[in-house]
Amino acid sequence: MSRGENPPIVAVVLAAGKGTRMKSNRAKVLHTLCGAPMVNYAIEAIRSLNPERIVVVVGHQADEVRTILPPDTEPVLQEEQLGTGDAVRVALEGIEEEDGVLLVVNGDGPLISGRTLGELVERHRTADVGATVLVAEPPDPTGLGRVIEDAGVVRIVEEREATDEEREVRQVNLGLYAFGLPQVREALKHLGTNNSQGELYLTDAVEIIGRRSRAVTYRLKDLEEANLVNDRAQLARAEEILRRRILDAHMRAGVTVRDPVSTHIEASVEIGRDTVILPGTFLRGETKVGADCIIGPSTDLLDTVVGDGAQVEHSVGRGAGVGAGANVGPFTYLRPGTILGTDSKVGAYCEVKNTTVGEGSKVPHLSYVGDAEIGAGANLGAGTITANYDGAKKSRTRIGDGAFTGVNTSLIAPLTIGDGAYLGAGSVANKDIPAGKLAVGMPARVIRDSPGKDKRTPSQNETEV
Repeated sequence: MSRGENPPIVAVVLAAGKGTRMKSNRAKVLHTLCGAPMVNYAIEAIRSLNPERIVVVVGHQADEVRTILPPDTEPVLQEEQLGTGDAVRVALEGIEEEDGVLLVVNGDGPLISGRTLGELVERHRTADVGATVLVAEPPDPTGLGRVIEDAGVVRIVEEREATDEEREVRQVNLGLYAFGLPQVREALKHLGTNNSQGELYLTDAVEIIGRRSRAVTYRLKDLEEANLVNDRAQLARAEEILRRRILDAHMRAGVTVRDPVSTHIEASVEIGRDTVILPGTFLRGETKVGADCIIGPSTDLLDTVVGDGAQVEHSVGRGAGVGAGANVGPFTYLRPGTILGTDSKVGAYCEVKNTTVGEGSKVPHLSYVGDAEIGAGANLGAGTITANYDGAKKSRTRIGDGAFTGVNTSLIAPLTIGDGAYLGAGSVANKDIPAGKLAVGMPARVIRDSPGKDKRTPSQNETEV
C-alpha cells in the first residue's frame, strides 16, 4: 500500500503517565523488557507501517524518557497529565497534516505487532469511518474498559464507572485507535471532565465521532498481543512472551538453543548460524556471536563480540572481544577492553582486563592480566599476574611473541618481556627482560639465553604450563 493510494499515517504514542501500579521510582515506559524500554517495542511495531511521523507524548520524567526514544521519533511534552484525550490534543498541536489516519498506540503495550496495527488501519480505511477501535475478548477482562457497539456508535466505559450490566460485557478496549485526522481534531474540542478522574478521556472522543461519522471495532486475532503492562507481574509475563519470540527467531535462523527455559537473549543480540547456546546462558546488550560457536553453559556476555568458531564456557564477558577459534573458561572474567586474538586461550579462573592477547597465545589458568599487550604464541604459566597498579597510577605490561612465564610469576609494570624470553617459576620481574633471555629469581635476573631462543614461535598445539 503506497502513500500515493492512501492519505498518510501519523502515529501518536502515549508515554506520559507515571504508572502508579508499578510501585516504582521510574516512569512505567522506562522499564525494560529483554533489554529494551517497553515503549520502544510499540514504536518498532509502528515503524513497520512506514508512517509519516511518530510523535511520542512524554510527561512524567520526560527528560529520561526522551533519552531512550529512537531518533526518528518526535517527543512532545504534556506538562500536566490531564488524561489520554489531553495527551492526543497536545500531540496534534504539532501535527500540520490536515488529512490522513491518526494511529494512537499505548506505550505500555509492548507485545502489539506491526501486522495487527496494519490490519487496524486497513479496517479503518475500508470501513470509511471516523474512528476504529482495537478490541479483544480476554479470558479475564477485569480492569479493562468495556466496549459497547450500537449502530455505528462505539462507547467505551471504564470499569470503575461501568454498571453491573456493562461489566458483564466481554469485549474490552486495548487503547489502540485509528482516527480520521479531521474527525478526531473536532471531537477533542468537545471533551469534558465529567468522570471519576476529572480527566479528558480519549474514549469519549470515540463516542462523539461515532455519533457524527460512525465508528467501528476491529477484533484482535492474537490474544497474546493484548497483554498490557500495568504492574510488575504483567511486566514479567510480557518479558516471558518476548523472550520466547526472540529465542524462536534465533532458532528458526539456524541457532541451536539447548534449553530455552533457562536461556535469556536480549532483543539487540546477533548470533550466527550453527552456534550452540547451552543452558543458563545470558546474552545481553550489543553482544554479537559468530557462526559455529559454543556459548555456555552458565555464561553471561554483555556488549561482547565473539568470533566464528569460538567457545566460551561458564564465563562472564563485559565489553570484550573474543577472536575466531578462541577458547574461554571455565570460570573466566573478561573485563572491558579485553581483546583475544584468533585461536587464543584464556582458561580456568582467570581475569583479563584492558588487555590484548595475541594470536595463538595462552593464559591457561589462575592468572590476572590487566593493562597488558601479549604478542602471538606466548604462554603464561598458572598464577601469572601483572601488577599494573601501584596505588596511584596504572601502567602497562608488554609481553613479546613466543614469550613464556613459569608458574606463579609476578610482572611489575611498567615492564617489557621481549620476544622469546623465558621467566622461571616463582620469578618477580621488575625490570625489562631482553628478547631471547632466561630470567629467574626475586627480583628476576637474566642468567643465560632462553631455552626458546632461535626456535619458532610456539604453535597452538604445544604444551602449556
